[in-house]
This record gives sequence, C-alpha cells and structure tokens, in this order.
Amino acid sequence: MIVDLHSISSAARRFDFTLQPEWWKPDGRFDQVLGPAGGIDVRMSIYRAGSRFVLDGGVSGKLRACCDRCLENFETDIVTGFRLYLDFQPADQSQEEIELGEEDMGVDFVNGDEVDLASVAREQIHLALPMKILCNERCAGLCPGCGANLNREPCRCQGPGVACFPRFEPIEK
Repeated sequence: MIVDLHSISSAARRFDFTLQPEWWKPDGRFDQVLGPAGGIDVRMSIYRAGSRFVLDGGVSGKLRACCDRCLENFETDIVTGFRLYLDFQPADQSQEEIELGEEDMGVDFVNGDEVDLASVAREQIHLALPMKILCNERCAGLCPGCGANLNREPCRCQGPGVACFPRFEPIEK
C-alpha cells in the first residue's frame, strides 16, 4: 500500500489492511522467515509533525519460520507495535556518505514522495523477531556428529561419550 506523503496533514490518517501470504517475497535461499502462515493484520496511522512524519502502528499474525537449532519449519505468532519518524532525504546528495546525528537515529529517510506501508510492515516483522528463532524453548537441535534431529530421534553416533563432538576426543583420552 503506497501513501503519498504530500497528502498527509497534521491530522492522523489511519490505514488498516491485511497482507496475504502471497505478498511475502523471499530474500534468499537461507531465509529464517519463510512467510506468513495466513493474513498479517496491519494497522497504521500517519501524521505530519513539523517537517517529519510520525508513523504509529502494529502488526499481528502468524509466520512460518525455520528453527535455528533443529532446522524444522514451524509457525509462530507475531505481535508488535512501533513508532517511526519519516523524513525526506536531504537535498544535498553530492556527498557519498552522510553523517547522522543523534536525533537522526530514530528517523527513517524516504526516497521520493511516497512510503510503502507494506514494506514498513515487513521491516517491523523482521525487527520484532528474536535473535535466535526457536520452534520451542526446549528444542534439542541437531547432533553435530550424525545430524539427527534430537527432538525426534536419538543420536546415531557410534558409542557413548564424546563421539558426537570429535574435537573433545583428546580430552576423553
């Protein structure tokens, strides 16, 4: 959903919409987030505050993700609220690098006169995810030796002890 920022005044303008699963485009081969498991509900309001715009909103729904420990696909809930400050990029684009001040750290600079609310929602989904995405807190992961998913089957490594961890073999001796 594209919004023309020139049409936004100091009165808040509200946008409520649902993003369907086919909206999500994968980033690459090793994506942790595989996409929505259903519709993603998005609510946002935007208003002008001086030369900047304030975007308040929230995203909720279910995501399909890949567990960092066992590599199994699973579904997880996502619920997040956020506040962003939007500003137009500085007019002086002759510099290759622009130094940001402390007050600029909470500002998202937009190119052109429009903002894509679906893109903002996608960004907020990624920011709301934990650093390590797990199917559950007790996930045992994969055996580093044989690759068995320890949530579903026992380790297939030969013998007891440190067989699963060959780098610890000298310690065992």
